[in-house]
Amino acid sequence: MPKVTFHRDGHAYHGEVAENTNLVVRAGIKQFPYPHLRYGCGMGKCGKCACRVLRGAEQLPEPNWKEKKRLGPGLDAGYRLICQLWLSHDIELEQDQIPVEPLAPAAL
Repeated sequence: MPKVTFHRDGHAYHGEVAENTNLVVRAGIKQFPYPHLRYGCGMGKCGKCACRVLRGAEQLPEPNWKEKKRLGPGLDAGYRLICQLWLSHDIELEQDQIPVEPLAPAAL
């Protein structure tokens, strides 16, 4: 079972989740890391769930197109959209007090 350490507002929260777990789905059904994880749409559009990966990034899949579109250079700083990740390894995350601003949509 993956161990999750989640940092927010100067506090660390620890828990275990089942293999292939999405933390936004768990928070939505009021399980760990609810109520500490900030999230919104759950579809990679709003960027509210963005977290910086402190440990375990090497075990995650490459960012998908939604993460690239919303986070852009934030990816280089270690940010990922948690709604787009299904965890199968230990991970340590930190969520900023103020949500990461998503990139503006490209002009047509």
